[in-house]
Amino acid sequence: MSTYRFFEEFDQEVTDSLTKHYREIITVLGEDVNREGIARTPERASKVIQFLTSGYNQDTSKILKSAMFAEPYHDMVIVKDIELYSLCEHHILPFFGKAHIAYIPDGYIVGLSKITRIVDVFARRLQVQERLTHDILECINDTLKPKGVAVVIEASHLCMMMRGVQKQKSVTTTSGFRGQFEKIETRSEFLKLISSDLA
Repeated sequence: MSTYRFFEEFDQEVTDSLTKHYREIITVLGEDVNREGIARTPERASKVIQFLTSGYNQDTSKILKSAMFAEPYHDMVIVKDIELYSLCEHHILPFFGKAHIAYIPDGYIVGLSKITRIVDVFARRLQVQERLTHDILECINDTLKPKGVAVVIEASHLCMMMRGVQKQKSVTTTSGFRGQFEKIETRSEFLKLISSDLA
């Protein structure tokens, strides 16, 4: 009988240091860090935070360049409804939602999975939604050098839902446009396409 074992690799020195700090935090909060249900929580939390901030150690430009192909295609390419999960840098609480990304090639296209990958890399850092939008936009623009790039992100923020104003239904939308998407007609086509369900 086979058993499933999930394996992740973490820096042991970093894990030990974070585990120590999480133990201290849990103790200061008034919980018994040796209680059965919590005894391994500091180590788990240290691994979770390392995973959720693993984007710092990855080069997004290299990711895109690894799958760039010469192609004489000059129309809009859209990847929409890309799931994203990030941590607000102000409260270290999650925000989550979806990104819609488009570009107009100028001699080169890029593997579609690489677009979703750079969303993950930038999202796995302490972020604000505004910077996340800008980071994705500028990475594609600077690396692929297309005729235009567009990025729209829609996200819900737990720092607004769980604490503070406690608004459960609010959604924040940010956008950025470069090149041909700065023209109203091109931008309008993009916005129309990401808001429609094509059959």
